[in-house]
Amino acid sequence: MKTQSVLDKQSIIVLTLLAAAATLVPVLNGLIAPNSALYLPDHLVLMLGKYICFALLALSVDLIWGFCGILSLGHGAFFALGGYAMGMYLMRQIGSRGVYAHPVLPDFMVFLNWKELPWFWYGFDVLPFAMLMVLLVPGILAFIFSWLAFRSRVTGVYLSIITQAMTYALMLAFFRNDMGFGGNNGLTDFKDILGFPLQSASTRLVLFVLSVVALGAGYLLCRWLVSSKFGKVLVAVRNAESRTRFLGYRVEHYKLAVFTISAMLAGIAGALYVPQVGIINPSEFAPANSIELVIWVAVGGRGTLAGAILGALAVNAGKTWFTGALPEFWLFALGGLFVFVTLFMPRGILGAGQDLWERTKRVLGSKPSPEAVSQAAE
Repeated sequence: MKTQSVLDKQSIIVLTLLAAAATLVPVLNGLIAPNSALYLPDHLVLMLGKYICFALLALSVDLIWGFCGILSLGHGAFFALGGYAMGMYLMRQIGSRGVYAHPVLPDFMVFLNWKELPWFWYGFDVLPFAMLMVLLVPGILAFIFSWLAFRSRVTGVYLSIITQAMTYALMLAFFRNDMGFGGNNGLTDFKDILGFPLQSASTRLVLFVLSVVALGAGYLLCRWLVSSKFGKVLVAVRNAESRTRFLGYRVEHYKLAVFTISAMLAGIAGALYVPQVGIINPSEFAPANSIELVIWVAVGGRGTLAGAILGALAVNAGKTWFTGALPEFWLFALGGLFVFVTLFMPRGILGAGQDLWERTKRVLGSKPSPEAVSQAAE
């Protein structure tokens, strides 16, 4: 079975654009004078950093939905768990600089009269351990969930509903003060990371560049997976699961692996998101967030990887404009966009662009050359 190259034309374009963003944004923010028309303000750097994290999250959804046919309506849960793991590390760095000046307990624990640090907070004062948890916590949850679901051959709309129920249950649990994660206020008031202040412009630029690097690495990982034999089996599962199983493939194993990898990518996106926005709370588990990120993928182009990135960037840019100019119309615009794409652009923006390009090439290729016209005239 022949596989596609990881660095195809589309991948080269994506990586080139990401490299340009990682270079231009620091230059326009750090080296250009603030009174220049080319200057990029700090708040735009933060906004772009958020968009990049959302793009990585959308990429994780496209990996399972676009190539394996697994529609998860609860992927925001893995994003939030990765964010909480990073938030716990950042809370441990505050120490005696908090409102209640306790060297070990976070402020909300002192406020709630906790006497000692819960066992599941141990180790989060060390960044490598926290980053390990960013991968393991979403990965283990996804592994257990998918093992139970795929072993029972739960598919289609039933699986989507179960994933939505999972993230809703987690949201309700994290709202409880006795869970030890800050309740409805969540984790916030972060000071620094590795000793560097989070409010510093240079720290924000580094976080932006790290987010771009993570997105590029995530894209290459996903492209490598879908270009390999593993990816061919995923597409076969998407198109004809029963036939693939009858051919001797352990379908549940492939679905288990890709779902776990996807959840870990979502956790990384959440971990990069939290230090840039400065807060993580249970609202990130809201099922509406998971539904919205599915719309990002559909708008950009399901099953293309690059389309997921494009959709996340485009929809969130539109959301920023709408919520500032016409906030009451944003949900109507989002719903209308989804209906329009479903009816008129089922392959999303990227797919529609590719179709237009192919039609244009066919039209141009069908025109006779000037030499043929002159010969016919003679």
